[in-house]
Amino acid sequence: MDPAVCREHLGSLLREESALLEELESLLTHEARVLEVSDIQTIEATTRARQERMGGLARLEEQRRSLCAMHGYAADRLGLEAVMAWCDPRGALVEVLRRCAELAVRCRDLNDRNSVIVAARLKRVQSMLGALTGRQPRQDTYGPKGQSTFGFHPGRSLGAA
Repeated sequence: MDPAVCREHLGSLLREESALLEELESLLTHEARVLEVSDIQTIEATTRARQERMGGLARLEEQRRSLCAMHGYAADRLGLEAVMAWCDPRGALVEVLRRCAELAVRCRDLNDRNSVIVAARLKRVQSMLGALTGRQPRQDTYGPKGQSTFGFHPGRSLGAA
């Protein structure tokens, strides 16, 4: 592939990624407001829209990895930097890549904040249910292989008498 064609293809991927990240950032900001008012239908719609953006971002990441591999570079950050050095020696795409990185960090931070809101709400609901039912909220834990340990208390022989 010609370096100019590669640069154009990579630029297209990065611009699409930037647009998706901007949409995701907006959705996550909206999601925080929706979580505060507990509008279930809007939360569900926002969640679906967020998942669509995440799917689009995953697709773009795979295309970028394929582009790196097609040119014999590793499908990671270093490989992307090598492809960019080859096809974009003047650095025209560096600013777009930097913008994507900044947006990704902001989206991660917004998502973390929303997760805290959801966890706090869940804890509050569990507490209220516990007060209504008289039962303590269950404490789900997971083992090293991801299996639930709730209600599972394997016995261990400590010796024989």
